[in-house]
Amino acid sequence: MIAAFLTVSVSHIAAAQSPTLHVEDPLAFSVNDDLELLKEEETVSIASRYEQPISQAPSNVYVITDEDIRQSGATDLPTVLRRIPGLEVMQMTGADFNVSARGDNQPFANKMLVMVDGRSIYLDVQGNVFWKSLPIALPEIKRIEVLKGPASAMYGFNAFDGVINIITKSPEDMKGTTLQFGGGELGTISSAAIHAGTVGKFGYRLSLGRDQTQQWRDGDALAFRAHKFNVQTDYALSSTSKLQLSGGVVETNRYDGQVGEVTSNAIRPSFSYANVVYEQGALLVRAWWSGYTDHATISPLPPLAGLLSITDRNGVSTNPFSGNTYNVDVQHTLNVGAANHLLYGANYRHNSLSSPTIDQFSRENRLGMFLQDEWRATSAITIVAGIRYDLHSQINGTWSPRLTILYQPVEGHTFHLSSSAAYRPPTLFESHQDQRVTTNIPTGLPFPLPSSVSSTVPVTGSGGLTPERIISYEAGYQGWYWKHRLRVRADLFLNRVSDLIGSRITASGTSEFVNDPGAADIYGGEAGIEVLANRWLSGFANYAYEEIGQSFTGTVRRGAPRSKVSAGVRTEWDNGLSGELSYYYVGAAAYPIAQSFTQLGTIPGAGITVPGNQVGSYNLLNARAGYRFWQQKAAAGYMRDAEVAVSVFNALNDEHKEHPLGDLIRRRVMGWLTLRF
Repeated sequence: MIAAFLTVSVSHIAAAQSPTLHVEDPLAFSVNDDLELLKEEETVSIASRYEQPISQAPSNVYVITDEDIRQSGATDLPTVLRRIPGLEVMQMTGADFNVSARGDNQPFANKMLVMVDGRSIYLDVQGNVFWKSLPIALPEIKRIEVLKGPASAMYGFNAFDGVINIITKSPEDMKGTTLQFGGGELGTISSAAIHAGTVGKFGYRLSLGRDQTQQWRDGDALAFRAHKFNVQTDYALSSTSKLQLSGGVVETNRYDGQVGEVTSNAIRPSFSYANVVYEQGALLVRAWWSGYTDHATISPLPPLAGLLSITDRNGVSTNPFSGNTYNVDVQHTLNVGAANHLLYGANYRHNSLSSPTIDQFSRENRLGMFLQDEWRATSAITIVAGIRYDLHSQINGTWSPRLTILYQPVEGHTFHLSSSAAYRPPTLFESHQDQRVTTNIPTGLPFPLPSSVSSTVPVTGSGGLTPERIISYEAGYQGWYWKHRLRVRADLFLNRVSDLIGSRITASGTSEFVNDPGAADIYGGEAGIEVLANRWLSGFANYAYEEIGQSFTGTVRRGAPRSKVSAGVRTEWDNGLSGELSYYYVGAAAYPIAQSFTQLGTIPGAGITVPGNQVGSYNLLNARAGYRFWQQKAAAGYMRDAEVAVSVFNALNDEHKEHPLGDLIRRRVMGWLTLRF
């Protein structure tokens, strides 16, 4: 069926973290001990938009559990995501993170689709994710599914380098009241209050949160502060159907960043959303709205202060932003005979943006239709083929195919080959930007001669941009050993990236967004293990390697560490004590520096030190120790408990930068108290 068709289509276009279980000491096994030692294989939905075993997923998928988050002691999700081999995490300031995959990261990272319960929190109008302003509290997260590789065949635009879906706990999972407070160095606070319950067919979850931290470069200055509120309700209409309503708001009154090529913005983004989901058997309908407002003061980076000023067309440097997104998704699955499982669906999205920094109130419409066939060709071979067509009011339509062959010669061992393509369209800001950059050059001349010479250059968007494109090829293996207690995974990949969008000086003297005519081939591999040693000890280790060959120029050039190592060990005893050590080695990397630095740095008297384009390798050791001092089963069936913990980020205090323009990252110690009753 569609699998055979797509085998031809893809060739034409080309011209988890596992849950920690508590298991008995292996020195004395019984039959029941062996059963307890089985390491469960995760079920995921991110690869095909329906639940399936992770080994049968047609994409490279990892899982981070709620225990992984709790035991990490992290105050933000990018810190936890470092354990996934092939993910790129770059911290710029106390608030600003960039996350992508396989050598394709950058400041203002815009190539990883991020969702909460299947609802996109990727900001379409500007093309980024505010990782510190997520609309959920950390204790609400059940698991995080991470897909590496293009996924436009399922999710349309922006699923370029991959997809991250943050799945929250149901009211049943969070029955009772959960309070969590963390506080520590650099004025860091991470707090949440959650209450959930069920009444007959009705379930609800309410949450409040407050988070803040100081700057790495100035411990007395605030880097981030946000307040959040969320509500979710579920109602079982029948045994096979349910209705879910949710909504929330995140108000951020300080966000240090985002750090760009020549700017470091001081922003106050706020987000709100409303979401409704209806499920009836194999049918799912989702509709949601999200709103975004901001007041951004756009300033040059400190080395350029006094030489550059960035304003709107009226000369104002602090500007409001207002954006809205409306989205409707419909999907349905059905079996065709005994061997084929079909998924098909469509979605419509409307985006709008208003700001003095763009040439006009701007809007766009998107319509996508997708189809996937999972064909069980033999007992050992499954072929998954999917294709999606996306229409966009600003660009030509795009076809996004994916083809995967899964081979399972024996139970517990799966090989896969896959190829896929994806696109990222120009954002409304990239198409309609309208700002001014004024340069003030000191002359060094005595009075009454002018002490400086200034010039102003328009910085504009372009209506003729084409979407960025990636074509990917991957081969991989995952298998179980040691009585299903040890999992081994290995993958090889080749990504060809082209048509990247960046800002350049044009022949007319203006600066505008253009598609770079170059391309990049990013290739490498990842390998890792996850193991359950005994009742109280588990761990993981992985290695990622990548090379970049490219003809890109300017700031769209790709940069990434060649080697990364991640390893962790976790222990948890029946007496309530627990602990985790996680270690990350990140190799040296080179990133492009904007032409403004090199040009202004040659002017006598300008006083500019041009930053180097290299960052050195670093070692990041994170640690957590906890003690659960109370545990009791509630009448409603859930466990009441209380835990205190201490966590240390960068315990070795290996001070390092993760980008040449970023802050120096140091050590931070936190204390935690978590109650559930």
